[in-house]
Amino acid sequence: MIPAPPETIFALLADPSRHQEIDGSGSVRGAKGGSQRLVLGSTFGMSMKMGIPYSMVSTVVEFDDNRRIAWQTRGPTRLGRWAGGRIWRYEIEPVDGGSLVRESWDISQESAITKPLVRKGGAKTRENMEKTLARIEQITTG
Repeated sequence: MIPAPPETIFALLADPSRHQEIDGSGSVRGAKGGSQRLVLGSTFGMSMKMGIPYSMVSTVVEFDDNRRIAWQTRGPTRLGRWAGGRIWRYEIEPVDGGSLVRESWDISQESAITKPLVRKGGAKTRENMEKTLARIEQITTG
């Protein structure tokens, strides 16, 4: 539960230029491109670093204004179809005193090549998601 209205939280999530601020993993280095508000079908790039620098491109695959947003990540080149496919999803439900925010990590569409490696990182991903939710709270209520 985050003591902020859904609109405030959603505005943060729908602005890729602010994803580095909320990233609990420390791997997001910055958005590539403009800071337009995301909508269904939007694509946006991210500079990343986990040991070595790399890039990802995400496409918004679910969108319900102020309630749900999800994007699917892949590598930026034609070879990108072999790396990525996970979906990051945020669901926001208004409750007394603020919003219930759920972040989920869906690897059902992850590339068969990278899925075993991604699955091994599940515990660390859960920890990083908890940090992300704490950052969202700090930013939207601070």
